[in-house]
This record gives sequence, structure tokens and C-alpha cells, in this order.
Amino acid sequence: MATATAPPDERVATTGPVARLLKRPEIGALIAALVVFLFFALTTETFATPAGASTWLQTSSTIGIMAVAVALLMIGGEFDLSAGVMTGFTGLTVGVLTTHWGLNIWVAIVVALALALAVGALNGFMVMKTGLPSFIVTLGTFFVLQGIDLALVKLIIGQVAIQGMSNVPYYDQPKKLFGSTFEVGGATIHVSVIWWIAVTIIASWILMRTRAGNWIFAVGGAQGASRQVGVPVFRTKIGLFMTTAFAGWIVGMLVLFRTSTVQSNTGIGQEFIYIICAVVGGCLLTGGYGSAVGAALGALIYGMVNQGIPYSGWDSNWLKAVLGVMLLGACLINNWVRKRAENAR
Repeated sequence: MATATAPPDERVATTGPVARLLKRPEIGALIAALVVFLFFALTTETFATPAGASTWLQTSSTIGIMAVAVALLMIGGEFDLSAGVMTGFTGLTVGVLTTHWGLNIWVAIVVALALALAVGALNGFMVMKTGLPSFIVTLGTFFVLQGIDLALVKLIIGQVAIQGMSNVPYYDQPKKLFGSTFEVGGATIHVSVIWWIAVTIIASWILMRTRAGNWIFAVGGAQGASRQVGVPVFRTKIGLFMTTAFAGWIVGMLVLFRTSTVQSNTGIGQEFIYIICAVVGGCLLTGGYGSAVGAALGALIYGMVNQGIPYSGWDSNWLKAVLGVMLLGACLINNWVRKRAENAR
């Protein structure tokens, strides 16, 4: 006599490979990036050419470096509104120290890095010790740095832009690291693209393969519970703010040595672009969920749209409006894919 077999318990149902793939936070951004690329590649003559690709890759790279760092911070449950102005602050620091005071260029670069890390550590310390939202703390830092970039720089050098960087002794040495280009298939690729790829790989490895990555997800998802199980919340949060500042230093150097100049308004307003790219890439505003690869893809979408619209011959006055619609569409696709994955069995 055959015995009846109990139906499988849905609570332990195995998730298929497709469903697991769709649950990845970056999958929505990947789909959106493919759609944007195909749209502009098929509707313009320049976008998919080597010259066109080198332009939007360069735009995406500097945004992407910051977006990846901001994504780590958002996964950890915090924001940094001083991230944009930090890029100008570090570049101006090197410019003033070298062109006005004659400091060795490598020493000036290290000083700029030290100042950036100090500001990042201060942001994290204030957030953790005061209990104030990081939005408020870093907004204050934003205005302080903006004032330094404008008023203090003008007081020291009499203007708000650095001139004469190419005449600084040993300028060509850091330029090879931060401002050089190379040819690939007829396209001129800026070294910032290599920095972007390297930062994304390292950030992804940290998130997915290290204890520190587990701590980042933990403090963003449940900070109180994380502290109770021994996660070093204080150290993790400060490290995340310092990481964002470090990325700001990298981008500041890339901009400075690519253009040989920097202005006091460099980076202002870009902090919201970084956050948008991170959200498009799958990061939740509530923390505890996201992806470094997704943030890099979000930056790629931004770069492609930013260059694709002029290539299409559209009125440039529509640039921001169309860009906002495209980014919102990517967010909606990301949300839809995630919900489909949650319901998949």
C-alpha cells in the first residue's frame, strides 16, 4: 500500500537561478544601461563611435568613482552631502600649495589626501557622537568647505581658479597617474576609467568577500542589533565617511591633472548626482541594501544620457528634464525587477 507524500513546505522552497539573479540589486541598472545604450546607438551617428564612447566613458568615470563610495555609505545607512565639494577642495589644496607657496607637488598631493581623510573622519565622528542625522552634519560640512573654496582661496591667491599648474616642477609625474590617456580601438580612454573600474572591483570585493562588508550591511540594516552582536559600529561608520572623502580626493586629482586647473565651484551640486546613481544602482535610502557594481552602472547611465542628448541634436534646455525621466525610469525598472524576484519561486 502506497503511503501519501506530504506536499513540500513553501517556507523552504528552493529559489531558482533566474530568481536569484533578479534579486541582485544591480540587475535593474544593468537593464536600464542596455536600453539607454541601444537607444542612443540606434538614433545617433556619434554615440557608439570610438570618439563618442570615449566622451561618455570619461564623464561616467569620475561620477562613478564617487557613486561607488557613496553607495557604500548609503548601504551603511548614511549620506554625505559634502562629497561633491570635496573634489574641488582637494584640487584647490594642491593648486594653492604648489602654484602659490611652491610646495613639492607630491607633498601637496599627500597633504590634500590627509585633509580629505580628516574631514571624512570628522563627519563620521560628529554623526556618531552627536546622534545628528548625517544629512545635517554633512550639509554643514558642505557649506564650510564651499566657503573655504571660495573665500579663503580668493584671499590667498586673489582669484577663484588655479592657473599655471602645468608649470609646477614635476607636474608630469602625477599627470601620468591621474591625467594620462591611452588608445583602445581608436578611442582615447582617460586613465580615470581605469580608476573607476579598480574602485568598483575593490568595493565589490569588500562588500561581498570580507568581514568589513558584512559590517557595512549590518550597520545599515539594523545598527542597534549590530552593536549587540559585536559589530564595531563606530569604527565602521567613520571608515565609510573616510572612504567617501578618499574617493573625493581621487576625483579631485583626476580633474586637476586632466585639465591643469580647478575652480572654486568645482563639484558643487554633484553630490545629488552621486546619490541618484547609487539609488539607480539598487541602493535603498533606508540602508542595508545595495551594490557597488550597481552604482557604477548608475553612473554609466548618467554619462550616456548626459552625452547622448546633445548627440541627438535635442535642445540642450531639455537635458536635465530628460535625464531626470531616464533616471526615474531606471529606478522604476529596478523596483519592478526586485518585486518580481521576491514573488518568484
